[in-house]
Amino acid sequence: MAEVVRVSELSKHVGEEIALQGWVYNRTDKGKLCFLLVRDGTGFAQCVAFKGDLAPELFEQIMRIPQESSVIVTGSVREDKRAPGIPGGYEVGIKELKVVQAADIDYPMSLKDHGVDFALDHRHLWIRMPSQWAILKIRVKVMSAVREYLDSNGFFNLDTPILTPAAAEGTTTLFETPYFDEGFAYLAQTGQLYNEANIFSFGKVYCFGPTFRAEKSKTRRHLTEFWMLEPEIAFCDLDGLMEVEEGLISHIVQTVLRDCQAELKSLGRDVSKLENIAAPFPRISYDDAAKLLIELHEKETDPEKKDLLKFEWGMDFGAPHETEITQRYDKPVFVYGYPTAVKAFYMEPWPGRPEVCKSVDLLAPEGYGEICGGSERISDHDLLLKRIHEQGLPEEAFKWYLELRKYGSVPHSGFGMGVERVTAWICGIEHIREAIPFPRTIKRVYP
Repeated sequence: MAEVVRVSELSKHVGEEIALQGWVYNRTDKGKLCFLLVRDGTGFAQCVAFKGDLAPELFEQIMRIPQESSVIVTGSVREDKRAPGIPGGYEVGIKELKVVQAADIDYPMSLKDHGVDFALDHRHLWIRMPSQWAILKIRVKVMSAVREYLDSNGFFNLDTPILTPAAAEGTTTLFETPYFDEGFAYLAQTGQLYNEANIFSFGKVYCFGPTFRAEKSKTRRHLTEFWMLEPEIAFCDLDGLMEVEEGLISHIVQTVLRDCQAELKSLGRDVSKLENIAAPFPRISYDDAAKLLIELHEKETDPEKKDLLKFEWGMDFGAPHETEITQRYDKPVFVYGYPTAVKAFYMEPWPGRPEVCKSVDLLAPEGYGEICGGSERISDHDLLLKRIHEQGLPEEAFKWYLELRKYGSVPHSGFGMGVERVTAWICGIEHIREAIPFPRTIKRVYP
């Protein structure tokens, strides 16, 4: 029997007879030739059946094989720069073909345009499409690059609870669930608070998993369930935190550029916009950003755009504001020193300016908005307790968190990075829902 080879390995087997195990994504008939585009999980490869080389019944079977049938193709590998596929440039001349299962002929995701709702209703099939496969493969690379960077820089990966007794990012975005005789528990908005406990044992830690926000948001940047990376670092100030962020993001982008060229090309991504993503990143204060936005609003003559750009100091940025700020840079840009009122209760005040906190958001270029958000944390017990009371949060639920400030408290910082937002930016896609296998939004929990 021929050796089973993956599509990604075809370039190593030119002139050899091999076997491919996969699924027929597309079939094109041209008289005595039939072209099958076969997908195996590592890529898409063209397989060519020539009528003169095959038994009549086998060629007839290939000519009629339905889309998405599972097959084992045996044939010789040859190089052809014109051969389509991902990565392309190699094809298999079919000598034998075994149908493992002939798919039903009424495949819902046939090769024609489908509406967004239809595609999402059939997400379990949509992920087989080349564009969706490429996006999700890049997502996998983003996640592996994250672990590679942090693991090699002294961070420990520690898991944090999915079920929590209290809010961390505000009580209005909690998913609530009954919890035995304990009342209610909540799906975690973040693992940060628990990681703040972990740093006193390990110094530098991160958690990496699903988080949940019951935000009634319909924008292209929001999901109700998403994957978030959250590093936390002891003896780290805001400047040190930004250095970690820019090192991490630079590593992620450069790793994807190195290892996912074919996938980026298949998506039509302009990689020139990614090639110069390397530390250091520009930094701008919230004060300066607010001044810029106010000036832009005053100068704008288009009434519709002027309304979108309306801004005053103390507001949080909306998507149009973030886009305007990032248009001035060809790299992600840090905006630091946000108003305390628009940020979480645990952020350290700016010295001499209690209305401002030591917070920072990293905004991606090309209008993709915030990809990282972090801060220096409050390390003083009494100040943290005061902020908990000001936010109307239950002191009893945060007793353990307050105790961290009583037994060896130190300056410390951390941030969260949304995997889907980073993936969407790197891929250059319009909506975040394509950057996760099965998206959960305010209007969707199926399939």
